[in-house]
Amino acid sequence: MVEIKGRKIELIENTAESLDELYFWRFEEKEQEAKKWNGPYIPEEYMSKEQHRKKWLNDGEIAAGVPTSLAIRAEGQVIGYVGAYWVDQNTNWLETGIVIYDKNYWNGGYGREAYTLWIDFLFESTDLHRLGMSTWSGNERMMKVAERLGMKEEARIRNARIVEGQYFDAIKMGMLREEWEK
Repeated sequence: MVEIKGRKIELIENTAESLDELYFWRFEEKEQEAKKWNGPYIPEEYMSKEQHRKKWLNDGEIAAGVPTSLAIRAEGQVIGYVGAYWVDQNTNWLETGIVIYDKNYWNGGYGREAYTLWIDFLFESTDLHRLGMSTWSGNERMMKVAERLGMKEEARIRNARIVEGQYFDAIKMGMLREEWEK
């Protein structure tokens, strides 16, 4: 069972309990503030709590002992998750992401710590050559976190995302193993 402890947060393997907490943030929490930043251009299909649990518990592993996602826990509560999927397993290229749903944990270094621990875990536990992340130009906090962790902007697709009727650029950022090792 993977459990990674930081100073402010822990990354834990998903359980039925942690998935129910994530379900609350994704579908039941009234404000849904995180959805305004985390891929607001991608419609999220509603699913029942049972469907949600099944989907996440069956997500599998990136490699032996490396789950595709981990819940982020702070002060005993699940506040978000980190995840990854193969873009191209032949070239050891993963796409990664993070969501902090509970806005009480925004701007306090929680996301940066969680993403740092996740990236370190992925590089340390796999033969990964490169990893990346995708966002949109309106999500400046995510771009700053990625840059602070050593990712570089690798692509900017102009006016590729529409959020609240306005065009934004799609952003691709990434890091090579040799850059992470420095």
